[in-house]
Amino acid sequence: MSTTATDTEVRTGLALQGVTLRLGDGENTVTALDNVDLIVRPGELVAVVGPSGAGKSSLLAVAGALTTPDEGIVTIDGRDIGRLSAKQRAQHRRDHIGFVFQSGNLLPSLTAVDQLRLVSNISKKRTEKRDPKELLAEVGMAHKADRRPHQLSGGERQRVGIARALVGRPSLLLVDEPTAALDRARSHEVVQLLAQETKQWQVATVMVTHDHDVIEHCDRVMEMIDGQLSPAK
Repeated sequence: MSTTATDTEVRTGLALQGVTLRLGDGENTVTALDNVDLIVRPGELVAVVGPSGAGKSSLLAVAGALTTPDEGIVTIDGRDIGRLSAKQRAQHRRDHIGFVFQSGNLLPSLTAVDQLRLVSNISKKRTEKRDPKELLAEVGMAHKADRRPHQLSGGERQRVGIARALVGRPSLLLVDEPTAALDRARSHEVVQLLAQETKQWQVATVMVTHDHDVIEHCDRVMEMIDGQLSPAK
């Protein structure tokens, strides 16, 4: 039976404070993130919009402990990611962060349910993981649990991708252009599902998107321009 987030797990969400990231060397140095501040609380879905090259992907990389910023502090549930070793960061990503990619990024040879089982088996959070079949049912994919990615539509692959990202009960969910390959109706369905799961499981969710049609489902919208982040107008 599905349950909501437990009281035994203290979650405070994601916080970026004065985060600056520079890419390249010498005259070719680019400031991808420029003194960025962002707080995303548990149960909150925040959209980040902005033109290509504005720094949105860099924001996800830093928030997801994939890249270490040159300046500033990144904390997840109060833990300073910058103070962790490379091994500890990898472990933190595995156990506390879920990623949803543009096309679902599913493994071609695995069925929908096995996509989730693989992540569940890798996660060390033995007592908190969610049942793959129950989670597929929650996202409306129980009837296609035995299908492989090539047998699913774009929207169905995204639903499986969302379920896979949530199976380990992450504190933080990072979503990269989830509607890029979907029509308008499927786009709304996918983002509504993200909003629902974010609230139910008290996940701090950041969604990067170019699709302004779906931001109505988000709690807040931030805009990134030239590496600087501010509330969207």
